[in-house]
Amino acid sequence: MKIAVVGTGYVGLVTGTCLAETGNTVICIDIDEKKVNKMKNGQIPIYEPGLEVLFKRNIEQKRLSFTTNLKEAVNQAKIIFLALPTPPGEDGSADLSYILGVAEDLGKIITEYKVVIDKSTVPVGTAEKVNAAISKNTNLDFDVVSNPEFLREGFAVEDFMKPDRVVIGTSSKKAQKVMDELYKPYVRQGNPIIFMDEKSAELTKYAANSFLATKISFMNEIANLCELVGADVDQVRTGIGSDTRIGKRFLFPGIGYGGSCFPKDVQALVKSAKEVGYTFSILDSVMEVNQKQKTVMIPKIKNYFKGDLKGKKIALWGLAFKPNTDDIREAPALYNIDELTKLGAEIVAYDPEAMDNVKALIGEKIKYASNQYDAVKNADALLIATEWSVFRNPDFEKISELMNDNVIFDGRNLFEVSHMNEVGFTYFSIGR
Repeated sequence: MKIAVVGTGYVGLVTGTCLAETGNTVICIDIDEKKVNKMKNGQIPIYEPGLEVLFKRNIEQKRLSFTTNLKEAVNQAKIIFLALPTPPGEDGSADLSYILGVAEDLGKIITEYKVVIDKSTVPVGTAEKVNAAISKNTNLDFDVVSNPEFLREGFAVEDFMKPDRVVIGTSSKKAQKVMDELYKPYVRQGNPIIFMDEKSAELTKYAANSFLATKISFMNEIANLCELVGADVDQVRTGIGSDTRIGKRFLFPGIGYGGSCFPKDVQALVKSAKEVGYTFSILDSVMEVNQKQKTVMIPKIKNYFKGDLKGKKIALWGLAFKPNTDDIREAPALYNIDELTKLGAEIVAYDPEAMDNVKALIGEKIKYASNQYDAVKNADALLIATEWSVFRNPDFEKISELMNDNVIFDGRNLFEVSHMNEVGFTYFSIGR
């Protein structure tokens, strides 16, 4: 099948590359000429495990190409994916200007039937707006389909190639047939392609992410309570996670969620509810809990240093919002950097992938180490903000020799409390 993907951000690039991997001819469009030229030369602009191999292979085999020319790409394709940013506005609503702008352009360009697919996470009713925007400039036949992405950063290739389910919102039998043919290669093991109306598909994405954000925040609240009553959150987690109605996933406490999806999607769902006169009380609480949780370690750090952090060197392991990505959007590490530097502390950070993005955002506000051990040299404390695998089994003897004081504030509960006592560290974690 011949496919155009408009937008080469995280979702667009993963989508385009994985569609090419099953034999489709895919052309990706972006307005950034420098970025397009780099991709043409095989330079991948994001870090995602497993993506670069597919990216280069499909470029070499001429199934995946890139252009800045929307008209050229659209004329070649029967299927057009819109994978454009929907950033939150000040009021929390999703900004649809990029999507609707391209939709208007499509109306001027198309010369035959096309299936236009909303791949971006968009509010309920967006398919109708995209339909109206295209219709402004054409009387030709086309269909607008809602096909939300469920890609976990760090596992996006696996999620696309072997999805738990594919959700497709369309009221058109013609579009349904095209979408069924497109996605059949990805569900050969029997996972469902679920067809529904467009509005239900749009809401499904927000509902899924908001539910997971709620589950995380609930567990963080339980962890905070555990500390006050003397319970162990790991034991509580095991106890409730064995209940099949609850499940084991998304029950690990920490310093809050971040990234490009959960914060934005929860906020957008709350805003959408308000627009129809409904107060989404649970999600209001989820946002409040998560904002507080991001800096839940700061009072512990202040208490340990008796309120005086001026001149203290804090090593920071982890800058990305989660492991296996370089994404720092809404990363808890950034909130902790803000708070600690306000208190006069000096931060020396290490992250396997995200340091360049942090440098681009905050520059020399902090120092950057070449590895995790360089970060802890002469440090007065270590704060862990991201659960990268490389941090899970470090050389504690080496760390002890390098640090001024053997104290760790673990925002991701990487280590066992009993083991930390054995190796001679003062250890603070979440809910234990």
